[in-house]
Amino acid sequence: MMRRIRAWGPGLVLILPSLIALAVFVYGFLGWNIRVSLSSWRGLAPAHDFVGLRNYIALFSDQRFTEFDVPNIAIFTLVFVAGSLAIGFVMALLLDRGVTGENAFRSVYLFPMAISFIATAIIWRWLMDNGSGESETGINKLLAGAGLGALHSDWFKSGSRWAIAAIALPAGWSLSGYVMSLFLAGMRGVPEELREAARVDGASEPRVFWHVVRPMLLPVMMSAVVILTHISLKTFDLFYAMDQKNIKIDTPALYMWFTTFDGGFYARGAAIATLLLLGVATVIVPYIWYSVRVERRR
Repeated sequence: MMRRIRAWGPGLVLILPSLIALAVFVYGFLGWNIRVSLSSWRGLAPAHDFVGLRNYIALFSDQRFTEFDVPNIAIFTLVFVAGSLAIGFVMALLLDRGVTGENAFRSVYLFPMAISFIATAIIWRWLMDNGSGESETGINKLLAGAGLGALHSDWFKSGSRWAIAAIALPAGWSLSGYVMSLFLAGMRGVPEELREAARVDGASEPRVFWHVVRPMLLPVMMSAVVILTHISLKTFDLFYAMDQKNIKIDTPALYMWFTTFDGGFYARGAAIATLLLLGVATVIVPYIWYSVRVERRR
């Protein structure tokens, strides 16, 4: 017993400050948020009563939350994840073929990830501006200059379901380089001996990729889907900077912000935050469970 303590004791002491900070500032605050969501806290004066699931029931009876927020975040997540995966995969496939100046291309592809969502939203808000005439800017002005004015779009200010899909464009642009790096690492991790064996058996390059490389990219793709999905569910700054307070776009994260800090409904805002946490956990927990099972089999 003493030998075990001596073996892992120094390591435990080393990480103990991080464990305490994690317990207090992550799990402690999560627990406090859940506690607030079960109260009737409204306004600046805190309320420590217990109302059960009343705030959650009210949310699912709220037309704004059920008919706008939830469908909007579902559409955004679908377009964002699918678009990032597709673009990142294509870029990784091209780089894996070996191109001149690969290092420069990788840097260019990864650069958008270094830009905050706030800066990205400001840039794309200008690109997707829906002005007309002299005030027309961005993509619409480019289309007008090319004689394609009929393709003028209101983009994210249209108020339709396409508006939320349009906002997935800057998000996908920002994260596609990261997805590219994941896929590229997965492709480069496939042993060359396996590819050569398939070529010796007469397989063409497309067949080598489909039957040898593609199956080995499944763990990479699952990791990318989990990461992108949890990013999309908790995204707030991109939507807020893109639309500011026009409320043409609405998501659970935006609803939580306006409900809590503009309306003072702290309990309901905490309930929305808890539901977002459950949404993220729904994606991450099965992935962790699957990863642990795979590691144990090895």
